[in-house]
Amino acid sequence: MTDADATPHLNDTARPDPLATASRDIAEVPAVEIISTAALHLMSAAAVNLGLAADLPEHKDLDEARSLIDSLAGLLDAAAPSLGHHHAAPLRDGLRSLQLAFREASSIQDEPGQGPGEKYTGAVYPSPTK
Repeated sequence: MTDADATPHLNDTARPDPLATASRDIAEVPAVEIISTAALHLMSAAAVNLGLAADLPEHKDLDEARSLIDSLAGLLDAAAPSLGHHHAAPLRDGLRSLQLAFREASSIQDEPGQGPGEKYTGAVYPSPTK
């Protein structure tokens, strides 16, 4: 008998499996909350890459921002029926704000309908000022 054989084995049922616990926890979260959280993470990352973060205003990476905005637009387009208007409207407003901020930050303007996320949302234009 080796030392390894002599070591008592812990009963696996004595300790909860962290993966099983995580799965159980996430199973209790409604899909709308998970989708909204993912959208907010994409929005936050896009804003940072557009130089909109108060603590990092000099940081701009428009390639990263474009990818994040495209992903956000695709997510919202696909998830809109599940989200319903109540949840989707503020997320769409945030997306539009990011698209406009991208257009403003970019020195080379995309053609209408070719900006980030516009294949999902259609062309985005600034609102006329009153």
